[in-house]
Amino acid sequence: MTVRADRDRCIGAGMCVLTAPEAFDQDEEGIVLTLLDRPDGEAAEEAARACPSGALVITN
Repeated sequence: MTVRADRDRCIGAGMCVLTAPEAFDQDEEGIVLTLLDRPDGEAAEEAARACPSGALVITN
């Protein structure tokens, strides 16, 4: 599984960081940063579901 963050779509809600802090962070403007190319599947999937803007894309 890989995760891709669409930084143009991100609204900076921070749900990804709260859900999977080992895999995501935010820059100084609050926009998502991915820390791992292949994060833990369960946490990454939960973060993608929690993202209000749909900025996280999970692929297998």
